[in-house]
Amino acid sequence: MATGAPEYHERTKHSPRSVREAGRGLDFDNKPTPYKQYIDRPSRPLVDRIRPPQQPALAAITEPTADGRAEIDDGLARARRPDLEALTNLCYYSAGITTALNRRGRRLLFRAAATTGALYHVDLYVVCGDLAGANAADGGVEPSIGTLEAGVYHFDPQTLSLSVLREGDYRGVLANASGHAGVADAPLSVVATSTWWRNAWKYGDRTFRHAFWDSGTMLANLLAVAHALDYRAEVVTGFADRPVAELLGVEPAREAPLEIVPIGAGDAAPEITPAGVDPIDPDTAALSPHEKEFPLIGEAWAAGTVESGSEAEAWRSRYPTERIGTRDPGDGERVSLEPVDPETASRRPLHETIRRRGSCREYEREPISFRKLSTVLDRAARGAPMDVRLRGNHDEPADEPALSFVDPYLIVNGVVGLESGVYHYHPDAGELERLRTGEFRAEAGHLALDQRLGADAAVCLYFLTDVAEIVDALGDRGYRVAQLEAALSAGRLYLGTYAHRDLGGTGLTFYDDEVTSFFAPRAAGQTPTFLYTMGRPN
Repeated sequence: MATGAPEYHERTKHSPRSVREAGRGLDFDNKPTPYKQYIDRPSRPLVDRIRPPQQPALAAITEPTADGRAEIDDGLARARRPDLEALTNLCYYSAGITTALNRRGRRLLFRAAATTGALYHVDLYVVCGDLAGANAADGGVEPSIGTLEAGVYHFDPQTLSLSVLREGDYRGVLANASGHAGVADAPLSVVATSTWWRNAWKYGDRTFRHAFWDSGTMLANLLAVAHALDYRAEVVTGFADRPVAELLGVEPAREAPLEIVPIGAGDAAPEITPAGVDPIDPDTAALSPHEKEFPLIGEAWAAGTVESGSEAEAWRSRYPTERIGTRDPGDGERVSLEPVDPETASRRPLHETIRRRGSCREYEREPISFRKLSTVLDRAARGAPMDVRLRGNHDEPADEPALSFVDPYLIVNGVVGLESGVYHYHPDAGELERLRTGEFRAEAGHLALDQRLGADAAVCLYFLTDVAEIVDALGDRGYRVAQLEAALSAGRLYLGTYAHRDLGGTGLTFYDDEVTSFFAPRAAGQTPTFLYTMGRPN
C-alpha cells in the first residue's frame, strides 16, 4: 500500500535525535555517477556556439505567467517556434556544466542550477517535432546550423548532446497524458525526471522531497531562459505518470518523471491513440557497483500518481478559489519593501548570472542592503507559471496571488535599515510583517541543522505550508506542487541574489518541527519545505 504524502513527510522529518542516530558514513566506493550514460543509442550534438539570452536576470525571473506578461496579445513573439540554438540555450543554462574547479588534484564540475549535495539526480528529456536549424526560425542571415528531427531525446550535459531514444513525433503522447492545451500546442516539451538512487545514496528517503527541490531550482532557470528568449513556457505538474515514463523508456521504481515544461506555441501535436507506444528499454551504464532501494520513496511517488489525461484534467480543475496551506496576515507592524525600479536595477544578463551562481560556503557577518533584499524578494516571489495555482480574475491575470501554497518567513540578522527579528512576508502587498524583534543568530544556526551558514547568513528565508490542507484540497499529488512552488521561488531567489555582485546564497536543510515551533504561533500546523539563506560571501 502506498504511503501518502502526510505520512511520508512525517516519517522523513529531521530532528536533532534523528540526525544523530542516522550518523552513518557514506560509502564513496559506491557513490553513483551524476550522469546517465546510454550505451546503445546514437547521439545528436547541440550547437557549439550560441547567442546567450541577454535579458537582465532580474527581469527574466519576474515572469508570473506562461507568456511572461500579465496581458497576452495574439501574434506576439512568445508564440514563435524555438530552433536548435534556442534548445541548446535551454538545456545548457538549466542543466549544463557551467563551472569547473580544480581542488586537491580533483576536477569538480558544477552545473547551472543548485542541487542537493551536488549529486545531480534530475535529468532533462526533450520531446519535439522537427526543429529548424539555429538562426533559421527567427529569420537570421547567418547560415542555418542543421535541423533536429522530431523525436524523443535525453540531454547529456557531459557532451552537450542529445541521446536519441525515439525517432518521430511523439508530442501527442504528452498531450494525451497531460490533457493540457499548452503541451498539445508546443513545438517542444522538456520533461524532468529524478533517478532516486543518485540522491538517496546520501539522503535516503528524503530524496522524494529533493526531487522537487532540485527540479524546481533547475526549472526556475529553464523558465527564465525561455522567457528571456521570448518563448511561452510553464510547468505542468498534472499528467498520467506511466505513459510519460514509458515514452522515455524509464522505470519509475528507479527513475520517474516529475514535470513537463512546454516551450513555445503554435505547432499542434499530431494525434496519437491513447493506447500508448511501443516499449523501449535502452541500455545504460551502471550508476554504481551496488544500487540500493528505498521503498518509502516509491510508495510516496505511487500515492500521487495519475492514470490518464482526463484524470489529470479533473485533478487540475480542483484548484481552490483561495490560498491553501498558508496563513492569513496578522496585526504585526508592517515594513514595506523598497525594491529598485527596472531602470536602475542590476543589469547583469541572465546568462552571466547563471554562470556566476554558486552555493555560498561561508558568509561574512556583514549586513546587506535592505534595497537589495527588497529587490530580490520582489522579483523572485511573484509566483511561477504552473498549471495548478490559485486563479484570480481570469480577465486580469496580474491580480492572481504571487504564491498559492507556501508562506515565506524570514529570520533577519544583518540587513541595514531593517530591525533584526522574525518576519512573515506578504508578497502580494510587498510587505514584511514583523512577528518579533531581536537577534536570532544562534537559533538560525540551530534550525539549519546546526550549520554555521545559517547563523552567519544575513537572512534565512523559510517556505512553509500546511500539508494536511494541501492534501485535502489536491490529494497526494498536491504535496508535489507545494514542494515545487517553494523550490521554483528559491531557484529565482538564487538568480536574484547572484544578479548582485556582493551577494551570495545557498539552500540548507533543517530540523522540521523545530522550525514550525520557532515561527509559531503564526506557523502552527505548517511545516517547512525549503530553506534559502542569503548574505555577503566570504
